[in-house]
Amino acid sequence: MQSSAAAIAEPVVDRAQVHELQSRIRQMQATTLESRRLETHPALAPLLPGGALKAGAAYAVRGSTTLVMAMLAGPSAAGAWCGVVGMPDFGAEAAGRFGVDLDRLVLVPHPGDQWLTVTAAVVDVLSVVVVSPTSRARDGDIARLSARLRQREATLIVVGDWPQVEATLTVSRSGWDGLGGGTGYLSSRRVTVESAPRGGTGQRRRAELWLPGLDESFRAAAGTTRLEAVS
Repeated sequence: MQSSAAAIAEPVVDRAQVHELQSRIRQMQATTLESRRLETHPALAPLLPGGALKAGAAYAVRGSTTLVMAMLAGPSAAGAWCGVVGMPDFGAEAAGRFGVDLDRLVLVPHPGDQWLTVTAAVVDVLSVVVVSPTSRARDGDIARLSARLRQREATLIVVGDWPQVEATLTVSRSGWDGLGGGTGYLSSRRVTVESAPRGGTGQRRRAELWLPGLDESFRAAAGTTRLEAVS
């Protein structure tokens, strides 16, 4: 017996057109995320690709909790809610002096072994999240967290090494100023910060910052930003 339903011919798929459409969709999605940038303190802008933190992206910071605070200052002052996971020694008072709005700061100092789960949950509700991992994350978990960042258009700042980051900022040199050339009352600290781009290739940025300066805030040391090729 023949079926009364009309047979529907299988459509002919032009793979070239499909690939072109997929490419255009990815470009549009990238453009959308690219247009979502978070305010950044002017002292840090020269160190970041595009001069700002990008929504949906991750960054790594090595060698300085105060540099982490400085990275939070710009978005926080612009109205973003920020979170810090796994940093029990994070000084909220010091962060406030750097310009972080403590009324919009969420601290989760002791996430334990659940740090990745906690971070993913915080990413769902906050714009900028700092995390100090207590253990190595699996590749699959990192990929899922990266997808969630893009979906929520949040920004992740990881203390330490992390794959798939837009840039890694490292304090490579540090020196205190004060009475007796730094042997007395320590009044300010000058640091050299290096920024390596994604994959370690491209333009490496280097800048001198007062972190903190005499007024306990932070600022750039004039005329010290440099760019150099990274092979």
